[in-house]
Amino acid sequence: MKNILVIGANSAIARAVSRLYAEEHCRLFLLSRDAEQLALQKQDLQIRGATEVDCSVFDANNFSVHEAVIDQVLDRFGSIDLAFICHGSLSNQAQCEEHFDSALQEFHTNALSVISLLTCLARHMSIQRSGCIAVITSVAGDRGRQSNYVYGSAKAMVSTYLQGLRGRLFKSQVDVIDIRPGFVDTPMTHAIKKGGPLWSSPEKVAQCIVDGIRKRKHTIYAPGYWRLIMLVVCSIPEVLFKRLKL
Repeated sequence: MKNILVIGANSAIARAVSRLYAEEHCRLFLLSRDAEQLALQKQDLQIRGATEVDCSVFDANNFSVHEAVIDQVLDRFGSIDLAFICHGSLSNQAQCEEHFDSALQEFHTNALSVISLLTCLARHMSIQRSGCIAVITSVAGDRGRQSNYVYGSAKAMVSTYLQGLRGRLFKSQVDVIDIRPGFVDTPMTHAIKKGGPLWSSPEKVAQCIVDGIRKRKHTIYAPGYWRLIMLVVCSIPEVLFKRLKL
């Protein structure tokens, strides 16, 4: 039996991943801001086969409660086999360029709140000496593009942090996994024009995530072809890249 903590549980990708683990009869603890959606998701996961589903309203930007909520999960489940962090927001690049407060808020949500949670989880899991921490970042963090460099740099911060944390927790037998989705058709991307072969459904990305966690991969590009795409993007010389409106 797996004890799984899902932070940002009402996101489209988190819902799809939770459903896959429910079908494996796991125990799930869901954290998100919307109590009504959490209640609906709890019913859905129970129907799909989850052994147990608990949930709690949680604001990731309230750093002061992070330690207490992790303690709450541990009090309930005893241990955490998988901590899946998938909350975040898609930055308004133009607004962030003009107003530092907007950029700071995006860094709070997409980077600092994640690092705060990772600090709490790493402390507990290093004592537990087992488990997995998996975090949604983004292919946007692989290289700073002029169209979304605020969002991308926040995700890059988390990816770099995860790389160091992976080395720190290696001797504790705790896996640290960086999940980098490409274009995903979710409510968070509703304002972006969609269509074409590079767009994926949350369900397709979720299957990539679950398979990658099972294989204990360090970095999961979801879907896998994004690894090749970003390899090409990162190989473009800066003298040319700065001229591209990507």
